[in-house]
Amino acid sequence: MNTFEQFESEVRGYCRSFPAVFSSAKGAWMTDIAGERYLDFFAGAGVLNYGHNPDKIKQALLGYLMRDGITHTLDMYSQAKQRFIERFNEVILQPRGLHYKFQFPGPTGTNAVEAALKLARKVTGREQVVGFTNAFHGMTLGALAVTGNSFKRAGAGVPLGHSASVPFDGYLGQDVDTLTYFEAMLHDSGSGMDKPAAVIVETVQAEGGVNVASVEWLQRLRRITSEHGIVLIVDDIQVGCGRTGAFFSFEEAGIVPDIVTLSKSLSGYGLPLALVLIKPELDQWAPGEHNGTFRGHCPAFVTATAALTFWEDERLQQAVVRKGQTVQRRLEKMAKKLVPDARVRGRGLIWGIEFNDTALATRVSQACFARGLIIETAGIDDQVLKILPSLTISEDELKHGLDVIEASLSAVLDGTDGATDEEARTLAEVA
Repeated sequence: MNTFEQFESEVRGYCRSFPAVFSSAKGAWMTDIAGERYLDFFAGAGVLNYGHNPDKIKQALLGYLMRDGITHTLDMYSQAKQRFIERFNEVILQPRGLHYKFQFPGPTGTNAVEAALKLARKVTGREQVVGFTNAFHGMTLGALAVTGNSFKRAGAGVPLGHSASVPFDGYLGQDVDTLTYFEAMLHDSGSGMDKPAAVIVETVQAEGGVNVASVEWLQRLRRITSEHGIVLIVDDIQVGCGRTGAFFSFEEAGIVPDIVTLSKSLSGYGLPLALVLIKPELDQWAPGEHNGTFRGHCPAFVTATAALTFWEDERLQQAVVRKGQTVQRRLEKMAKKLVPDARVRGRGLIWGIEFNDTALATRVSQACFARGLIIETAGIDDQVLKILPSLTISEDELKHGLDVIEASLSAVLDGTDGATDEEARTLAEVA
């Protein structure tokens, strides 16, 4: 570790939770330089929905590189981009009756969010954007302005303005419809809320603690924004690309956002790629008005196109729903048995178990790592243990990971966080 500790910035984070030097990975498993294998319930924070080094995507990438396929084109036309646009329309948009224009901003999620906010303000001529409590949209200034986490916001070092935060679904309790507050503010000229250019929302707040918006709440939000001429932006960066079951997380609610932001698992292989989907009437950019150097990352277009083969039928979606039900049942049983006041929530293959003891989730994550499972925490106080495996994880691997979570939780509650020799042998056999 000395190289990293000596030369890398103190800003490094995940390596502190998972102190290993990784050298290879395949499927749901990561291997360090000592040959130790770890089951991955983190999936690169949602980047690796199809697991590590999926063969069909890897072969497409290798073939493209070996024939000297062009790598970088800014926003010039390329065969790789053309093929991705055509296939995304054929496989994803057209079957869902969706019609969007494609904007490729810089290659990260926060780049997509910045472009979406900027376009909404340009189109409406208004400045304010409404976000939600516990939201997370990225680390650049515009995205931070609509992010709820005070620690992240403080890192900006400057005032974050032209935004307002309103309560997310469930923030004031399950019996309070928080959109009643938002709608009243819009209708009352004395509320102090200027009519916003846009509302940006995650259907499931992943970093915020796996907070799940109900179908009814999302449908009402769509009605409110439509009534007031407000651009509705759905940030599907972490919970899109099949994480909740359907390709888009908003499909279950039957709504059509005005703008959708995608990144993370869009490339299917961990290569940086972001996409802003824009209703055609909102595509009012002047040429070059919003640009960036890495808008033409052709290898990522190639892998993203290959990843669409997972969506040519409903098998993956059905598998995600089925596995999600397995996770839900197991977590609810685990909570009832070990921590009755814990709360379990999620959709598809993103789940969280929230503890009243805010230190517990971090301790369980550490105990899981000692037992060969990589799993992160979420929420403003890291009080939520967040389950985020690849969508293609096998049933046996999923069961094993859940076994490790239960063993780790039991050990932490008993004050014996470390893995026993017997657990270490069991892990070695599974790996």
